[in-house]
Amino acid sequence: MHIVWDESRHSPTAGRGRRLAAAVALCAAGLSLAGGAQAETMEERLRAQLRSTTQQLQQLQSEQAQINAAKAATQAQLDAAQKELESLRAQLAKSRGQAEKLAAQQDALTESAQAQVAASHAQLGKFKGAYDELLTLARTKETERVALARNLAQRDEEVKVCVAKNREMYAAGKEILNAYERISTGDILALKQPFAGKARVQFEEQAQAYGDKLYDAQAPQSQAPQSQAPQSQAPQSQAAATSKP
Repeated sequence: MHIVWDESRHSPTAGRGRRLAAAVALCAAGLSLAGGAQAETMEERLRAQLRSTTQQLQQLQSEQAQINAAKAATQAQLDAAQKELESLRAQLAKSRGQAEKLAAQQDALTESAQAQVAASHAQLGKFKGAYDELLTLARTKETERVALARNLAQRDEEVKVCVAKNREMYAAGKEILNAYERISTGDILALKQPFAGKARVQFEEQAQAYGDKLYDAQAPQSQAPQSQAPQSQAPQSQAAATSKP
């Protein structure tokens, strides 16, 4: 924006200069009309007036020069202010563009962060569900392990009992075999005699004792199901022992 300077409207010395120029012209006209004895006096007065007018004109010119210099400085300041204003407007527009760009980036980052947080929550939910399942499975397996360990300990005790019973049964069987090996032909004939009741009773008592040993050597059925076969064989062995001569 440029300001046009109108000296006729804004300079107070312009009107005064014109009035002084008119006075000088009148004085010159008066000099041409004056005559006679008053010519010299009038001329001196006009010259004095002219000198005063010239001094005033010089002063007015000096003031006009100062005014022109001030006007130029003011115009320069106005131009500089205009340039600075335009620069500030450009910077403001640039700052607004950067602010809008930063706001858009901030919105994008916020949306991305919210999406990542939502995904993290979903993933955390999946991990928690999987963890709960694994924890339940681990507790189930631990319960099974404890039960298996308890059963294993029980089986170990049952095996120990079975081993001990087998040893007892083996000893009883060996004792029965030794007893059969010691039976002689005379003993067999004595059992067949009609009056050999005492020998028959001793033989039956001995066979009953061997049968009891075999029966006691069986493993308990509740602890070792495999002991059913020896248990079922015990009465047969006892019957065989009692039926043999």
